[in-house]
Amino acid sequence: MSIHEFIISIYLIIEEVYLLIVTKPLRTRGFPPALSDIEIITMQIFGEFLSLDSDKNIWMYFKHNWIEWFPQLGSYPNFCKHCANLWNINQQITAKLSSRFGADNIHFMDGLPIPVCRYARAKKHRNFKASAGFSYCAAKQEKYYGFKGHIVINLSGMITNYTFAPANCDERDVAPEITQNIYGLLGADKGYIRPELKQYFRHQYLDLQTPYRRNMVDLRPKESIRILMNARRKIETVIGQLTDRFNTQKVRAKDLWHLTHRIVRKILSHTLSVILNMKLGNPPIQLETLIKS
Repeated sequence: MSIHEFIISIYLIIEEVYLLIVTKPLRTRGFPPALSDIEIITMQIFGEFLSLDSDKNIWMYFKHNWIEWFPQLGSYPNFCKHCANLWNINQQITAKLSSRFGADNIHFMDGLPIPVCRYARAKKHRNFKASAGFSYCAAKQEKYYGFKGHIVINLSGMITNYTFAPANCDERDVAPEITQNIYGLLGADKGYIRPELKQYFRHQYLDLQTPYRRNMVDLRPKESIRILMNARRKIETVIGQLTDRFNTQKVRAKDLWHLTHRIVRKILSHTLSVILNMKLGNPPIQLETLIKS
């Protein structure tokens, strides 16, 4: 689709879900904002898809390129405040879209590091001193300081649940939080091996399957495990997209409220991109082919 069709499609989807969620005015005092909430969310989502990442970059892009579509776009400070105040609405929209388009009985879960500063500066870093932690990133083979994002995707690659926690928080402790209301097969890596966790999921009608460690006896059919692990690569693709296109590992926020706002809208942008690909009949997570020049 063209860039114009992309913006219009995002707006229409957001408008439909927004009107289901917001049944009474969000603001009871003061003057209403010049731009509607739906317009602001559309701008955020499109900006994140273009890897603009920051509120300032998104505001400047629309100010210079789309002012005829958003003529009431005001000052950058007002735009920034409006964006941040909608984080909870963005979260509800994401949940509504995931429940509508993401129903499946095959899921995968994994985590991604979210460093807040360079490791050498960690002891002097103050912004997240009470909430961040130290951990090790196996992909980069280095220690880092910050948080760890935890996501669940379905077989199509849509993110159906997510959260983030201090980097030193065991991902097996976070797993029950992000796997509520799903059932069927759940694939994960070796880091999720824990008999108690597998037993917990069994009571939730979830079959947790992971590769076994070398010292464990694996009696499962090798071909079935190979197929499962090949399918699990989708979550690695999604994590790569969150890192490269949506800049999830760049923490520009200085507090948990703004960090939550940033992560939520990136997840929403990814979710909407997957939905648009599904509507077009494209492979859901081939985001680079969504907009044709």
